[in-house]
Amino acid sequence: MKKFQLLIILLISFTVFSQKQIFESPNLKTTIATHKTIAILPFTVKITYKKQPKNFSAEGNKAQEEKMSNSIQSSMYTFLLRKADNYFVTFQDVEKTNILLKKAGLLNKLDETTKDELAKTLGVDAVIGGVFESEQTKSEGAAIATAIVFGGFGGKTGTGSLTMTINNGKDGELLWRFFKTMDDNINASTDDLVERMMRKVSRNFPYQK
Repeated sequence: MKKFQLLIILLISFTVFSQKQIFESPNLKTTIATHKTIAILPFTVKITYKKQPKNFSAEGNKAQEEKMSNSIQSSMYTFLLRKADNYFVTFQDVEKTNILLKKAGLLNKLDETTKDELAKTLGVDAVIGGVFESEQTKSEGAAIATAIVFGGFGGKTGTGSLTMTINNGKDGELLWRFFKTMDDNINASTDDLVERMMRKVSRNFPYQK
């Protein structure tokens, strides 16, 4: 009976954390047909804790968020480069993107700048951006212990959601939005996180040939 209850809980968990939502603007197809170069912005990352750790440091948490922000940006660029033959647009090198943003004094003011202003600064036709939010619900040690008992199902240390958007460079219009909830696994790197998301995105990614 207990095993059956555990299986039901696991199945519900997989259903919940596989949810995704996709928005497409009515102008999507006609607008992206004119696009040639796309920039990928650093993602906004928010890391919170269901129960704040004893050794929690606000500065350390902020540094972790900034590091993951750049990691997601870099991982997404790498993924898109690997699949470059599948798309009819090119993607601006993220190092160039960040240098241009830094020179313009916008790298730390992305939330205060409109998407069309960012696109103009970067000299691109559209910008990809997004938000990753993670709530840590279990310590890494506890997650490892659970993984030993229940196998691969036990590695979850928290829950997360990732939103990816594409905004038109000319007027900043939101053309496309992808939202997905997911488990945060102790063994998952940022590359794994982006890989998982982009596999789900790939069928609906508007720049697909």
